Formats: sequence, structure tokens, C-alpha cells
Amino acid sequence: MKKSVTDVELTSRKVLLRADLNVPMKNGEITNDNRIVEALPTIKHILDAGGKLILFSHLGKVKTEEDLQDKSMRPVANRLSELLSTDVVFVEATRGEELEDAIADLNDGEILMFENTRFEDLDGKKESSNDPELGKYWASLGDVFVNDAFGTAHRTHASNVGISAHLETVSGFLMKKEIDFIGGAVDNPERPFVAILGGAKVSDKIGVIENLLNTADKVLIGGGMMFTFLKAQGYEIGASLLEEDKVDLAKSLLKKGAGKLVLPVDAVVASEFKDDADHKTVKIDEIPENMMGLDVGPETVALFKETLDGAKTVVWNGPMGVFEMKNFAHGTIGVCESIAALKDATTIIGGGDSAAAAHDLGFADQFSHISTGGGASLEYLEGKALPGLEAISDK
Repeated sequence: MKKSVTDVELTSRKVLLRADLNVPMKNGEITNDNRIVEALPTIKHILDAGGKLILFSHLGKVKTEEDLQDKSMRPVANRLSELLSTDVVFVEATRGEELEDAIADLNDGEILMFENTRFEDLDGKKESSNDPELGKYWASLGDVFVNDAFGTAHRTHASNVGISAHLETVSGFLMKKEIDFIGGAVDNPERPFVAILGGAKVSDKIGVIENLLNTADKVLIGGGMMFTFLKAQGYEIGASLLEEDKVDLAKSLLKKGAGKLVLPVDAVVASEFKDDADHKTVKIDEIPENMMGLDVGPETVALFKETLDGAKTVVWNGPMGVFEMKNFAHGTIGVCESIAALKDATTIIGGGDSAAAAHDLGFADQFSHISTGGGASLEYLEGKALPGLEAISDK
């Protein structure tokens, strides 16, 4: 059991908070503030408890001098100030006298944000290589460390693991939620436990499929990667996406998952990869050689719905088709509806494109939990130890 932010004294203490505020930006404007909103419960808890809050995050990758202009955290600090209706002191530095003086001036219940942690990567990747001196320096700025950045939990960086080596470290509310939901599904799910995996490539999900075949009662396969499995079963898949070098692997997974793996029975195929292309629904043994599969068909949606019936734990990672195109979104919508209709079930979306699909299609509120970390949630579902999580102090 890991310590959380409710397990430590915060009043009058300098509280370092690593959040995941890596929001999408365009021309200096935030285009989606969801990650800032997700961080608010932990931020408000620390401020309400009278902590002196020192907040930091990365924003994108920093490789050039131009990135120092384009990837500043200042717009994030401004938006956070609006959401909190309070001043957020912004320090345009990642270390040094200006930052130290600003922290010394903080009163109980006040908040400061410093600059993008990845600015430290411009000179030798100090942040992303977990430079020990940098982690020790950042730790010296606070009395306790709250890690709420699940999105970087699979990375060994100075701003999560590095700081943890020198300070008592606890999870924020968002991190705790990820541990409770995804960790619970991996380690001790209520059964029946059904996993639904989609997305483009088998190679992205090998470890996840193998781990879930050990833990889940059923594993449903959709998305572009279904065609590599269909090829492994001997079907002709036309011009559909195929990872030729993964066909033998798919065969071995089919053998290992006999009785557990559920594959599509029909597909929506199109003449081209565009929304207005000629398209039709066919059985999986009738895919024309000049057409490509871009979604699962209605019979597959019905099969998946039937398989999900009565499930108590559901994990979904990866869309069923090219959901960004209206004509090829019906499979993903159907799966969303089937999961949302389940009674008394814990339903989890493992980040990435499936999380985007649930938000875009209006189903986000109907899931128990939507992970904030695509890569981190995938590695968690694989059963891997996440460095950022491991570094949190045990109770």
C-alpha cells in the first residue's frame, strides 16, 4: 500500500507537487485543459491544508532553443490561476536564486509554479536521464514530495524518481486513483474480467495481450491489429493493415488464448483510407483483395456486447476502428455503449486513443475511470513495475 497526500502533514510545509500538465498547445494557446482540471483536486487539497505549494511539470519535448519559447509553462500557470481564482506565482526558471527566493516568500496556502522541467534537457538531458544532482537540488526546495503525474510514472526522470530518492514521497489523488483502478484490475479484479484491445498494431500491445491472457476471463480484439490475427487464422485480408513479421506471434497468442480470445466476425471495408471512400460491411472471410478493413462490423459489436454481458471488471485500450472518420466510428461507438450499459461493473479505459474516443463520442462520464497516461497505463496493464510508482513511499 502506497502513501497518499492524505497521510502526511501539509500545514506550513513546502510541498513539491509533480503534476502532469503536458497540455496540447497551438500558437501559445492551450487547446485542451483537461490535464489541468484533473490536477485540481490534489492542488486544492494542499492549498486548503495550508501547504506552501511548489508545482511543476514537463511540457512536450525540448530539443532546440526555439522550444524554450514555444514550450513555456506560463500559459498553464495563467489558466490554472483562472481555474483556482487565485494568483499563481510563475518563476521563469528551473533552478537558481530567483526560484529559491520566490519559494522563501510563499505563505501558507499560496502556490508557485516553476518552468518546464524538460528545459533541463537542452543541456545534456538532465531531466529525462534522471541526473542525480538535479533530483537532489529539486528535492532541497521542499519538505515533502507529492507525485500526481501518472502519465510519466513509466519514466525514470529527475522530477519523479530523482526527487523521491531524497524526500518522503506520497501519491496525489490522481495517482492514487490510477493505482486503485488499473492496479486493482491487474492484481485482483472482480470477475468476470473482460479486456478489450484495439488500436493499429499488435506490436504495440504484445506484452498487454500476454499479461491479460493470464489474468482476464475473455480478451476481445478489434482495431487494425485484428487483421494480423485474422491472417494468422488463414483468412485473406485484402489491403488491410498487416504486420507480416507478427503473424507467427499472433498464431502463438491464438494458441495460448484458445477459449479466451474473441476475434471479429465481420468488418467494414473501404476502397481508400478516407471517410467518403466507397465502403461496405463483409464477413471476415469475404474481404475483397482491393479493399481495406477500417472498422469492426455490427455482428462483431453484437458478439462483443454478448461477451461483455455480466462482466464485473472491464478494461478497454484502443479503438475498434478509425473512429476519427464518421463512417468508421460505429464499432468504437458500439463498444462504448455496451460498456456504458453494464450494471455494477468497474469499467476502465487505459488512456491513449480509447480515452480520446470516449471523450469525443460523449461517453467519458459513463466509465468508472479513464486513465490519464497512455504509455504508463499500457505498461501497467503489461504487469511491469513503473519507476515513478515504485518510488512512492510505502505506508
